[in-house]
Amino acid sequence: MNWHFLLLRVGIGAGICALLYFSQRFWYRSLWRVTGQWGRLWLRRGPRLLYVLLLSLMVFTLVRVVIMGHSSFTHRTSWITVLTGLWFFSALFAYLSVKTVHGLERVWRWSHAAAVKRLPSPLPNPTQSVTASESTETVPDPGRRYFFRAATAAAGAAPFLTAMYGFAAERLNYRVRRVEIPIPNLPSALDGMKIVQLSDIHLSSYMSRAQVRRAVDMANELGADLAVVTGDLITGSGDPIADCIDEIRHLHSPLGIWGCNGNHEIYAHAQDEAGYLYAQAGMRLLRHSNAQVSFRGAQFNLIGVDYQREYNSHGQKQQFLTGVEPLVRRDIPNILLSHNPNSFNRAAELGIELSLAGHTHGGQVQVEILDHRLSPARFISDYIAGLYQRPLFAPAPNERAGSVVSTSRKFTPESAAMASIYVNRGLGTVGAPVRLGVPPEISLIVLRRA
Repeated sequence: MNWHFLLLRVGIGAGICALLYFSQRFWYRSLWRVTGQWGRLWLRRGPRLLYVLLLSLMVFTLVRVVIMGHSSFTHRTSWITVLTGLWFFSALFAYLSVKTVHGLERVWRWSHAAAVKRLPSPLPNPTQSVTASESTETVPDPGRRYFFRAATAAAGAAPFLTAMYGFAAERLNYRVRRVEIPIPNLPSALDGMKIVQLSDIHLSSYMSRAQVRRAVDMANELGADLAVVTGDLITGSGDPIADCIDEIRHLHSPLGIWGCNGNHEIYAHAQDEAGYLYAQAGMRLLRHSNAQVSFRGAQFNLIGVDYQREYNSHGQKQQFLTGVEPLVRRDIPNILLSHNPNSFNRAAELGIELSLAGHTHGGQVQVEILDHRLSPARFISDYIAGLYQRPLFAPAPNERAGSVVSTSRKFTPESAAMASIYVNRGLGTVGAPVRLGVPPEISLIVLRRA
């Protein structure tokens, strides 16, 4: 067992639990102070008791989702899962925002006090009991006080309002993204072939069958030749994977519907069931296997793998796409379905011209600060969303390095050919039913001759 890896995971988990605890403690104490000014006893105790009951139910739901893997109790009571995700997400970020404002206020007080102390001392006057500098320090500043009160209120309210917008609006704002990708040595018959990609559906309390059906209908309107689903059909073991597959089987494409398993199929122990249900629905789930697909008289090699882990069960770093090399063809183009985009470096090294992935949700929440887009997905991958390229046959670096080769080894690709990966932003959500700056995506990929 790699103890460093284990301690890191425990430390991250403990940090998240501590933040959740302190945020809930903060909001309960705030409620206690507000209701303490209400006159009648039942007016004070009623809201406090209701908060404690709801919080207890939400904590139970959170434990059930995170530890036991059930994302809902029944379809009727799934509202509590939605409420839990929204509340903990909003309350945590509101708490951090308020504490940030409080920290800025303390810094302002410190800098103001330091500036006052640097002022030259006035001449002593025996008729005055205090110096001018001392009186300056004790003069109240109502403008500052009102400003920081307003800033605190805004900081506390903004995450709740933003989360409601992300839940009610942007989470359901499906977007079609069309991208043309140049493929080295692509036969002329495959030039213009269209692939529709869905990913990270996460059918659960946060995603209904009707919402999946709407995405499938939008995908069918694109008239694609091939349909692929790159993993994470569900979130937890209590989610109905059969319902999700029953919806995606309505995708229309002459070359069939293909897929691969994501990490949540593994977490839910549903990877075998997914393969069986795919076959029953007339589709095919590629699990460390490949198939030659013909289109307009030309062929391409479609490869699929289960979710590629970066570390083994002992916390040791392992190679991606182990055993995939025999599946790669040198005479026809290769397309890889791999849920984890971090396998792209290895795929390019193996000579796979195109990889299709998901997993990141594009970060699910993305903000732009100082002309830089900040996304939580950067913690897990350099390939966050959209199209990336790196030289074909370039040695895969040991560390994540974006689309730049970071290795001292020299490589000589057969040509200036580039391998490509397209990372789908996904349809569903995990953790909180919120999307901000990253609307759900249906990808339309058009192959072009490089």
